[in-house]
Amino acid sequence: MIHVNLIKFIVLATAIASACLVKAENVDSLKCRNSGGIAYGKFRLGGYGEMLFSHYDYYPDRYSGTKGAPYDNRACISIPRYVLAMDYKFVPSVVLSSEIEFEYGGTGAAMEYEYNEAGEYELEVDHGGEVALEQVHLTKTFAPWLKLRAGHFIVPVGLTNTHHEPINFFGTVRAVGEMQMLPCTWHETGISVLGDIGQWNYNLMLVSGLDPNFFSRDGFIKDGSQKIFEGAKMTDPAFAGRLDFNGIRNTRLGVSAYYASKTTGNSTKDDKMSEIDAPVTIVTADAQYKGNKLVARANIDYGHIGDSYRLSALNATMSKITHISTFSHDAVASDALTYSVEAGYNIGSLVKPGLSVYPFVRYEYYNTMEDVQGAIAKDDRMKCKLLTFGLNYYMLPNLVLKGDYSHRIVGDGNYNNENTLSFAIAYIGWFESK
Repeated sequence: MIHVNLIKFIVLATAIASACLVKAENVDSLKCRNSGGIAYGKFRLGGYGEMLFSHYDYYPDRYSGTKGAPYDNRACISIPRYVLAMDYKFVPSVVLSSEIEFEYGGTGAAMEYEYNEAGEYELEVDHGGEVALEQVHLTKTFAPWLKLRAGHFIVPVGLTNTHHEPINFFGTVRAVGEMQMLPCTWHETGISVLGDIGQWNYNLMLVSGLDPNFFSRDGFIKDGSQKIFEGAKMTDPAFAGRLDFNGIRNTRLGVSAYYASKTTGNSTKDDKMSEIDAPVTIVTADAQYKGNKLVARANIDYGHIGDSYRLSALNATMSKITHISTFSHDAVASDALTYSVEAGYNIGSLVKPGLSVYPFVRYEYYNTMEDVQGAIAKDDRMKCKLLTFGLNYYMLPNLVLKGDYSHRIVGDGNYNNENTLSFAIAYIGWFESK
């Protein structure tokens, strides 16, 4: 089975690569959006996408055995995401931007709380995967140092959320630690003030908050984003911000934070949560060096949930939604931590000018139960160390073939190790403008 799936991946990868090569001259990074990117008068259309093949030697359920995930032999091929992006200028100083993301080729599901049906939840599932309006916002530019944005946009907390496009990280998947601890890609609705001041750029925002009923031991606040519901409650909004410094050659330094003094007002069953606040604090720092041959990145994220002991007790009493999806009923940690470092060196340039081949290595530590409150017991299966090494071949600056092997140590080696072999193709760019 693995050979059949791998052949399918190679055939599809070749087709995608050929299609992208046709429009090579029009490709430019979407990350240039805030600073202009490809020149355009009124409109531009772009996007990014990935195709992924993975082979695993472990069963997906880490809780099914006393020693963690049992041995397994399985493979998967998928389209993790296909994103279409569009910018439209009403006038030079007012821009409408949007991104629609198709995950795993599906249409997703929506959760609705039926107050007229004894307070039951109704979940409709049309197809596996998700179609999400990842961004749609209006930006008014008053000056380079002052822009006002309103709508639905990325919450730039952490390295991955800020630079989530597939050419902005080595490896076939995004850094696992941040994906396990935070919503990724994290997008909320609100207002934002942002701009560039010399070698600094900043982004301050007020956004819809998180639902604490979906916090969990293995996901921390990851599933707390309210996108599962048709409308996001903003009874308890949150503040987020990011500051980047670009004054050192080839280097970017960044810090970000997220703070909600209370989250329980965003619970659908907020009457049960009235006695606690469950505040959330996230702080992160990251750095990137991108020279002619060497590329290196590092980040650290720390999160804290207040009232986690009482929140865990209340979540345990929540009723099930359906047999398909439930509230989290497991214990919620008070603290989570992740950090990682990755580096790659362009050996291709040593062979031929313009050839970009980067072998790389990445190390990650993450623990969504770094610390706990009260009688909650730590679960060592949440403590992981992940070593990934592989190769990135850039056929174009924004078209890359990736392959890597990752080795995960669970609970300081007290549980079974988990190994993954993966291959991916990814692209990004602006395809048309006028």
